[in-house]
Amino acid sequence: MTVSYHDIVRASGLLEGIVSKTPLVKSQTLSNICEAEVHLKLENLQYTASFKERGAYIKLASLTPEERAKGVIAVSAGNHAQGVAYNAKRLGIPATIVMPKNTPFTKVRHTRSHGAEVVLEGSVFAESLEAASKIQEERGLTFVHPFDDPHIIAGQGTVGLEILNDGADIDTIIVPIGGGGLAAGIVTAIKARRPDIEVIGVETKLYPSMYEGIKGLPLSGGGVTIAEGIAVKQPGGLTLEICKEKLDDVLLVEESS
Repeated sequence: MTVSYHDIVRASGLLEGIVSKTPLVKSQTLSNICEAEVHLKLENLQYTASFKERGAYIKLASLTPEERAKGVIAVSAGNHAQGVAYNAKRLGIPATIVMPKNTPFTKVRHTRSHGAEVVLEGSVFAESLEAASKIQEERGLTFVHPFDDPHIIAGQGTVGLEILNDGADIDTIIVPIGGGGLAAGIVTAIKARRPDIEVIGVETKLYPSMYEGIKGLPLSGGGVTIAEGIAVKQPGGLTLEICKEKLDDVLLVEESS
């Protein structure tokens, strides 16, 4: 199982009129700091303020009528939850989102506002995942993984396709890595058309799961980080395979105390 450039092109077609084609804008402040021309891809302008909408829609659109009727389930305390809930509502698919009990109320409220059933179970992600697995089995739901799924990766890869189609003069793309869905999708799109462009993944040093996976090192992630959106202890099997093959490098970033 893998993800091809053509999968991403097909996903882009499905997303026409569904998600925003976000702008690629120059940041003068970052350009001055880095002494280079730095552009930002403004995925925060999506309706749910995250690129997660892309993959969620592509995954949900791939379901059979029977799967849609039964519904879907996801585990998330943030952007993936809202991406799944929002797109499930648009497609008329019942959605259940399992969130840790300590999830901020604002995120719970936003997810419920999209029509999803929110189940608060577990104090950490692993416990929430266990609860979701039980519900999935009981109700016959389809699990929507936050990153380790070819449809999710293809959807996220449309970010890279848009960067290519923007026509900007780019020599390096830097992608944050949590589970690796965004990085795997973007690097697949970029390398298919512009293998000369370097694609570099970045993780916080506290959660170096993709770096360790690529290097064959024991996984060591843990601790409190300001980058909670990418605080993933273990990369996906498919995302690791793609990132290991295609990424030019993965860098670890220290956090000041």
